[in-house]
Amino acid sequence: MKYFLLLVCLFGSITLNAQTDFDADFNAIESKVIEWRRHFHEHPELSNQEFKTAEKIVAHLQSLGMEVQTGVGKTGVVGLLKGNTPGKVVALRADIDALPVTERNDLPFKSTVTAEFMGIKTGVMHACGHDTHTAILMGVAEVLSKHKDKINGTIKFIFQPAEEGPPPGEEGGAKLMIKEGVLENPKVDAIFGLHINSATPVGTIKYKSGGIMAAVERFVINVKGKQTHGSQPWSGVDPILISAKIIDGLQTIVSRELNLTQEAAVITVGKITSGVRFNIIPESAELIGTVRSLDADMKAQIIKRMTEMTETIAKAYGGEATITFENNTSITYNDPDLTAAMLPTLQKVAGTENVIITKAVTGGEDFSYFQEVVPGLYFFLGGMTPGNTEVFPHHTPDFVIDESGMLLGVKTMTQLALDYLNQN
Repeated sequence: MKYFLLLVCLFGSITLNAQTDFDADFNAIESKVIEWRRHFHEHPELSNQEFKTAEKIVAHLQSLGMEVQTGVGKTGVVGLLKGNTPGKVVALRADIDALPVTERNDLPFKSTVTAEFMGIKTGVMHACGHDTHTAILMGVAEVLSKHKDKINGTIKFIFQPAEEGPPPGEEGGAKLMIKEGVLENPKVDAIFGLHINSATPVGTIKYKSGGIMAAVERFVINVKGKQTHGSQPWSGVDPILISAKIIDGLQTIVSRELNLTQEAAVITVGKITSGVRFNIIPESAELIGTVRSLDADMKAQIIKRMTEMTETIAKAYGGEATITFENNTSITYNDPDLTAAMLPTLQKVAGTENVIITKAVTGGEDFSYFQEVVPGLYFFLGGMTPGNTEVFPHHTPDFVIDESGMLLGVKTMTQLALDYLNQN
């Protein structure tokens, strides 16, 4: 509540007095942001391989006179902008990696880049909008670097690699940046992030207090049976049958044990591997899948019950099974006090009617790791042409963004930083 009251008192003078100066900067920066975005889109790089992307970011931040750190979390870049007066430290974050997706769009800046991903040759594409996030934050950095007199504190610009997850066997992403001290020296007090969305109309912002994106767990179940001839199942133990029973049982956790009026949850088995021939009951099977949850207690309940069910069901059919979990992201949790304090900023920049409360989504975002350390606010930015009836989802070859939505991202992140630092 204290954040909210202070912001109400200061909001009018901070925003309105500076508006004329900033409008000129915003008008000048839009074409640059679009140009940067198109460059990154045409030259995408996979997680932990964002070398050229990082070079372009570094050159830009250095041209603005910022203190710049490189190689944070392997290929991450951090810029530091100190205002003319001391105060708190706020961080603004953009993710910079692309995906192993072959683009189908017919754009003049279409990606034709190819790479090897987990032993497979694939196209590389910014199929989730990280190119726009990077360009937006570069634009914010340029605008704010011209107004140090209006910054009461310090702004840390975090360009984060490997949001989509580091390659197997490697560290990366937000977790590694935190491990290497990105939220320290100077210590960050709050952090803001955004994600452009292909199904949200340009000019709108969607937000939610509390959990807005899910915790993501990857699980692996190894089932052990007894191999035998397919014509004589009674002389062996069938791991494929056991796997089917385990999958069926796991789905009852969500449908029959969780209070779904509280939050949503998902258990999905996405891969099953077993057997080599039609007439052989194999010795083992492997199941790989994902758990999505939006509440910490529900997540703990799911993991406990999955472990119990896996072991018990296998035993009931004469076999054995073990399950292991790997955390991919935590719950993207918007601090309620911070969200309430910054809501007037979102409404002032986008217009009250264009700032919409959204339901949580079961996708994951490793921005969540930052939020486990400091209060954070993460929101969705409209990237769909208004009236569009054909929306291509993120992570698909046809994914496309309306570039006219990016300027609102620049304005919003700029104002969030200024208003947070000027609260007290």
